[in-house]
Amino acid sequence: MLYNEAEEWSQALMLYDAALKEINTKLEILNNEFKLAHQYNPIEHITSRLKTPQSITKKLRRYGHDLNVESIIEHINDVAGIRIICSFTSDIYRIADLISKLSDIKVITIKDYIANPKPNGYTSYHMIVTVPVYLSNMTIDIKVEIQIRTIAMDFWASLEHKIYYKFEGNAPEHIRKELKECSELVSYLDEKMLSINEEVQGYSAQQSIETIADEEDKKDTKKNKKEKKKAGKNRMLLGFGA
Repeated sequence: MLYNEAEEWSQALMLYDAALKEINTKLEILNNEFKLAHQYNPIEHITSRLKTPQSITKKLRRYGHDLNVESIIEHINDVAGIRIICSFTSDIYRIADLISKLSDIKVITIKDYIANPKPNGYTSYHMIVTVPVYLSNMTIDIKVEIQIRTIAMDFWASLEHKIYYKFEGNAPEHIRKELKECSELVSYLDEKMLSINEEVQGYSAQQSIETIADEEDKKDTKKNKKEKKKAGKNRMLLGFGA
């Protein structure tokens, strides 16, 4: 690789790294705002990564594209990737909706593998977005892939990824079958955990209502006692007795 080409690649990776930082900052602000407003944290944690130059080159060659920065920006959507891990499936759609409403984020594509899992059982919510990177002399829209999953989905995907590379994409049939069955268990687990959480939230809301009602009753009782005591004093002053 010539010096100029190496410099171009370094500049391209710098742009994608800047895009990751932009997205991470926006997600952190959204999460903090949501926590402040609702006393609830929808994001468990966030990870990010950049593809290596070797991985980018391999992908460009696989699809017959030129090895230059223009080809990277035009043809590869996942040079920069962010993974958001949530507790519940409802959080996934909530976070995706918040991201799509950001004024300087443009959603390019959405793939909902939760509603439509892959044949192997993979579930996740994918978004390709562009985020503006502000340089000293220009602004460039850079693509970032966002994956949003629950903790259970991420556990399954991590194991499947290791098995895929262990067998170079040709895992034995019985292992693939068991993985598929595990994915169904993961979906069931997510549904049950969401159901339990919603029930707990219902109890919390009911307890809050009951607490408010109890406090109002206490205030009324205290007020009535004061009024009775005052009325008794007035009767004494007027000579009516207790």
